[in-house]
Amino acid sequence: MTVEGTIAAVATGAGGALSVIRISGREAIAVCDAVFRAASGRKLSDQSGYTLHFGRIVAPETEKTIDEVLVSLFRAPRSYTGEDMAEISCHGSAYIRQEIMKRLIEAGARQAGPGEFTVRAFLNGKIDLSQAEAVADMIASSDRATHAMALNQMRGGYSQAFDTLREELLHLVSLLELELDFSEEDVTFADRGQLDALLGRIAGEVGTLLRSFSLGNAVKTGIGVAIVGPPNVGKSTLLNALLREDRAMVSEIAGTTRDVIEETVCIGGVHFRFIDTAGIRATDDTLEQMGIRRTFSSIGKARIILLLADGSEERGTLCRRIEESLSDIALRTGQRLYILLNKTDKTASGDPESLADSIGSRFGHPALAISAKENRNLDRLTDLLSRSIDTDPLYDGTPVVSNTRHYEALLHASEALDRARQGLHAALPSDLLSQDIREVLYHLETITGKIATDDILSEIFSKFCIGK
Repeated sequence: MTVEGTIAAVATGAGGALSVIRISGREAIAVCDAVFRAASGRKLSDQSGYTLHFGRIVAPETEKTIDEVLVSLFRAPRSYTGEDMAEISCHGSAYIRQEIMKRLIEAGARQAGPGEFTVRAFLNGKIDLSQAEAVADMIASSDRATHAMALNQMRGGYSQAFDTLREELLHLVSLLELELDFSEEDVTFADRGQLDALLGRIAGEVGTLLRSFSLGNAVKTGIGVAIVGPPNVGKSTLLNALLREDRAMVSEIAGTTRDVIEETVCIGGVHFRFIDTAGIRATDDTLEQMGIRRTFSSIGKARIILLLADGSEERGTLCRRIEESLSDIALRTGQRLYILLNKTDKTASGDPESLADSIGSRFGHPALAISAKENRNLDRLTDLLSRSIDTDPLYDGTPVVSNTRHYEALLHASEALDRARQGLHAALPSDLLSQDIREVLYHLETITGKIATDDILSEIFSKFCIGK
């Protein structure tokens, strides 16, 4: 990737009252001067950075006004890209945007590619690669949690954690490689006990970052919630009630839902992906069997499982059905299961709340009495879901890994750290220990972009929108 020429692009979406057009590069201010006529009569090239100027964008050949605009001026290196920049705030008409872009290109700019402004910020050392990726996450954020996660990473919270690890590892490598220069004298510069303790602490910090991926990736993609249970217990009715719309078909006929239906709801600033599944039962229907197989696939991928049961049934029958359903579900580490006693509006006698408490105690999973049809206790259900996800790390500045590329790099770094510690315990020579630690450094530096191939950069920035 190169930083060549002066680029321009519309940085705002269509349909708004105003638009912003960005220009960056060595000739950015001269290009803007070619089409801008300041009300003050002064050239932008004579103005200092961080100033705002009112005037007109004109067709240079006729001096005919295209629009009245405001131009923000930024001087290198104190700009987003690290280059001279100008941003034109104009009216949001598609015709005006097209005319201004046409004149800027005629004056010497070229149309920017996807993410090219952020590419230049990265290549000019204004941000590292993890911060650049956070820019895309910030644009794509759709709730409070994903916004907080992207903001922390964009501000460098992520990078600071890696920089600290990197400095400590570099110090280790320098001491080990210094020993190689004095190999004949058998001199030791790195105390092996301190070295082991330091590697252990760094391995612990890398492990913490790896474990945070479970939360970060789930928040980024939406917390998966599988609604499961036997046919006709109200799974589709519950989904419709949570969505406040008739998304899933509801019928008294058992086995109506034969495929997975997935919809997203924002609860407490976090997106939850609710998955309505086919009822689990023995059946000879080929299509229903396919739906049930997909149900088990959804259960395996979900972070939370809502097991529905018919709370209007006689207690003995109810307990037997719950026991049968639980026997079909193999919970994996980190999954939560809640038992929902639905149809409590049909209960003729007894206290649904006491029944739920009794069921919860018997089966070892929290239970809640609800009525999806009458929206009874659905507020308690959403509160239960919100409290089941510890989002505090997202808001207190703790680095949380949400990017699969970062997770894979940390995984490789962790494996190299394990090899280094094993080599240390086996009294391997300094050059072999140094090699393993340098491998740790390599994987950490691919995250921040201190080491990055053109293929990786192209893959990352190709997903950016034009103008960012």
